[in-house]
Amino acid sequence: MEKTGLHAKIGLIILLIILLVSCSAIKRVPDGKKLLTKNTILVDSAAPIDPRVQTLPTLQPNQKLLNIPLRLHIYNLARPNRDSIYLKWMQENPEGLKRRNAILSEKQTIAFGQGLVNFNKWLKRTGEPPSLIDKVAIDKSKEKLRAWYWNQGWFNTKVDHNIIDSDRPKRAKVEYLVDRGQPYKIDSISTQIATPVIDSLYQLVKSESILKKGEQYFTPDINAERDRLNSHFRNHGAFYMEKDNIRFEGDTVNTNQKANITLIIKDREFKIADSTYSIPYKIHKISEVNIIPDYQNASSTQRPDTLKYEDYNILRFGKRKYKRASLTDAIFFHKGDIYRDIDRDRTYRRITELQSFLYPTINYVVDPRDTTGTNLIANVLLTSKKKFEFTYGVETTHSNIQAIGVGLNTSLLIRNLFRGSELLDISFRGNIGASTNAANGDTRFFDLQELGADARLSFPRLFLPFDVDNLIPKYMSPSTNFSVGYFSQTNIGLDKQSLNGALTYNWRQTAIKSTRVDLVNAQYVRNLDPGNFFNVYQSSYSSVNDVARDLNINNPTYVNEDGNLSIPTGTNTFINDAIAGNLGATPDQRETLRNVRERRDRLSQNNLIISSSYNWTRNNREGIYDDDFSRFNFRIESAGNVLSGISSLVGIDKNSNNRRRVFGVEYSQYIKTEIDYIKHWQYVNNHVFAIRAFGGIAIPYGNSDNIPFIRSFFAGGPNDNRAWQAYELGPGKTGGLNDFNEANMKLAFNAEYRFPISGAFKGAVFADVGNIYNVLDSEDDPDAIFDGIEDLEFLALGTGAGLRYDFGFFVLRFDMGFKTYNPALEEGRRWFKEFKISRSVLNVGINYPF
Repeated sequence: MEKTGLHAKIGLIILLIILLVSCSAIKRVPDGKKLLTKNTILVDSAAPIDPRVQTLPTLQPNQKLLNIPLRLHIYNLARPNRDSIYLKWMQENPEGLKRRNAILSEKQTIAFGQGLVNFNKWLKRTGEPPSLIDKVAIDKSKEKLRAWYWNQGWFNTKVDHNIIDSDRPKRAKVEYLVDRGQPYKIDSISTQIATPVIDSLYQLVKSESILKKGEQYFTPDINAERDRLNSHFRNHGAFYMEKDNIRFEGDTVNTNQKANITLIIKDREFKIADSTYSIPYKIHKISEVNIIPDYQNASSTQRPDTLKYEDYNILRFGKRKYKRASLTDAIFFHKGDIYRDIDRDRTYRRITELQSFLYPTINYVVDPRDTTGTNLIANVLLTSKKKFEFTYGVETTHSNIQAIGVGLNTSLLIRNLFRGSELLDISFRGNIGASTNAANGDTRFFDLQELGADARLSFPRLFLPFDVDNLIPKYMSPSTNFSVGYFSQTNIGLDKQSLNGALTYNWRQTAIKSTRVDLVNAQYVRNLDPGNFFNVYQSSYSSVNDVARDLNINNPTYVNEDGNLSIPTGTNTFINDAIAGNLGATPDQRETLRNVRERRDRLSQNNLIISSSYNWTRNNREGIYDDDFSRFNFRIESAGNVLSGISSLVGIDKNSNNRRRVFGVEYSQYIKTEIDYIKHWQYVNNHVFAIRAFGGIAIPYGNSDNIPFIRSFFAGGPNDNRAWQAYELGPGKTGGLNDFNEANMKLAFNAEYRFPISGAFKGAVFADVGNIYNVLDSEDDPDAIFDGIEDLEFLALGTGAGLRYDFGFFVLRFDMGFKTYNPALEEGRRWFKEFKISRSVLNVGINYPF
C-alpha cells in the first residue's frame, strides 16, 4: 500500500507539472505568427490510404507525448538570451552582485552564471522550437505532395491549401487539398540500345521486365527495372556498365492518359583530356588472376615470388604463410571467366569471413597484351591481420547469490593456425565472490568460485571425409567448428562441474537463409554437492518443513534445535519415513513429499547428454537498424540414440530404475523441436510493431522419462512474459510452486508497439501471452500437464509499458509488466486481480526482447 501511494503521489506531481507547463505552449510564438497544431491531408476529398503521406509536408506539428507537446514545453522553459540577461543583471544590480560575492567568490559567481547559460542551452537542445506556419514551408510541402503522386502515375496532380485558425490564440492548422486527376498507365515499351551486344543481353531478360503494359506508371518500378538490368548486364561481362547509363523516358503528350516508355542505353562514354568519346560496350573476360596475400610487403624494387596454382598466380613478397588452396578457395572467379559482379561480391564476403585479412581489395585493369580491349587482369590484394590477438576484461557482479563478485575474462585468438585460415580461440573465465550461507546465515568472504575454459577451432570449409561441393558449394560459406569446454562452480548451488564438446557445421544457402548442423554435441554435468539441494531450492524445503510441522515432528533425528528439519540428513530421512507410512502422513501429504523427492532426484542427478541437431534460419534483416523484417527459425534435436544403440550392442544391463548407465550415469534420451517466428513492421516516424511466436516440445523416451533441467523450458523474465520473473510462471496453473519452475513444453506469443519519445528515448507498450506445460513425461500433477486444446485457457497474459534509451550500438531497456490474466488464481479471479503496481515486475535488459 505504501508503494502504491508513493507512485500515485509521483504521478500526481508529474501531472500537475505538465498542466502548469501546458499553459505556455505559445510562449515563444511571435506576434503575427501562428503555431501549427495539425496537418490535414485530403486526397480526392478523402483521407490518404498510405500513412506515409502524412509525413510528406515539410512543416510538421510539434511532437507530442500523450497528446502533450512535451519537448515544446521544455524549449519554452529556456530563456532566449540567458547569457546577456545574466550579464545585464550583474551590471544593473551591483548590490545584489555584492551580496552574492559575499557568499561566493568571483570565480564561483562566474561559474554559476556559466552554469545557468549551459543549462539554458541544454533546455534548447532537448526541447523543440515551436512549429510556426510559414508560406515557404507550405509551398515546399505542396511540391512534395505533387512529386509523391507524380511518381505514382498521377502526372496532373494539383495541390491547394487552407490555413484554418483555431479558437485558441496564435494557433492554426493547415489543410492540404490534393486533386490527382486521372492516372497514367503504360501503353508501350520500346528500346533505343546503341550497343548490339547489350541489346542481345536485354532480349534474354525482356520477358522478365517489372514494367508491364496496362499497369499504372510507378517510379519505384522504373528504378527497380533499372537496377535489374544493370545487375544483369554487369553479371554478363559488361564491366563498364553503370546504372546512370540506363535511362527511361516517357511520352505522355496527347496520349489520353497513357505513357509510352522508351528504354535508352547509349554507347559507353569516356574522357581523354577535355574530349569525350563514345564506343560500344564490350563483354569482358578475365585473362589473369593475381593473388597477393601480403600486399603490405609489396615493393616496386622487389621481385615477387610467383607461384602458379591451377589458373591463379600467387605473388608473395615474403615467406609463405598460407596454403595455396586456402587462398584460391576464397576466390570465385577464374582465368577465362566472363566478368560478373556476383563473383566479385562473393569473393569480398568470403575473404572477410576468413578473419585473416584486413580490408581486401579487388581491382581490374585492362590486359595490355590484348589488342581487342576485352580482357581484364584481376588483382586480389590482401593484408594479413596479426597472427595472435589477446584480449581481457575485468568485471564486477551482484546477484541474489553473490553479494559481490569479481571476474576476469581472457581470450587468445590464433589466426591461420595450419596455414589454411583456421582460427583457434582459447578463452578463460574466472570469478570469485562473497555470499551469505543460506543454512546458517554466516557471511563468508570470497567463498564462491567459478572457473571455466573453452577452446574452439574453426575451419573455413566442411571438415568431412567425402566431397560435398556439389551439394554445398563454397559460395555458401561453409565452415566447421570443433569446440570443447570445462566449467566448475564451488559453493554455488549444487557445485556443478560440466564438460562439453561439439562438432558443428554451418553454411548459408542465400543471403537470408542459413543452416547449422551439430553432428555431435556432448555434455556431462556432475553435481558435487547434491546434499545442498534444500538450501538452494527453498520452496521445496518449505513444502517439506510445513508437512513436518503439521505432523508435530520434534524427533532430533529429523529436526534441529529451532524445530525445523535439518539439512540434508533430517529432511531426507523425514521424506523417506513419511512416504513409507511410518509417521502418520495423510495421502495428500505423502503425495506432496513424493513430488518433492522426485524433483530433488531429478535436479541433483548427474547428466550425460550426447545429441545431434539441425537448425534452419530465414532472416531477411539487413542490419541492426532495419526495423521491417521477419525471422523464422526451426530446430530439431535428438539425444541418446547413439548411446542407446552402443549400450544395447555391448550388453549393458539395466539398473533398478530400468535404465542403462554409461560412465556410471543414466544417459538422457529424448527428441526436441522448436519453432520461433519474429516479424517487425516499421511505420512512419520510426514507429514499429513487433510480434513473436514460439513453440517448443521435448519428449523423453527410452532411457529417460523426463528432460534434463538444462534442456527444459521456462517462462517469465525480461525476454519472455515480463509480468513474471524468470522461472516463476507455470507449469500450467500450478502457480510456480518451486524456485525454478520448468517443463518440457512451451508456448509463447508476444506483441509490442514501439515509438519515439524524445531524442534517444523510446517508449513501448506490450502484451505477452504464454506458459509452460508437462506432457508425456514423469509429471503426474494434473495442474501442470497439457491434456488437450482446452488447457490453452491456462496461458498467462502480461501487459505493460517500457522506457528505452538508445545508445546507438545497444539499447538499455526498462519494462514494467502487470499480471493481467493469471491462470494460477481461482476461476473467476484470474482477470485483473493482480493488475496493480505493488504486484508488477520491473525488468531491466539490454537490447530489445525480440
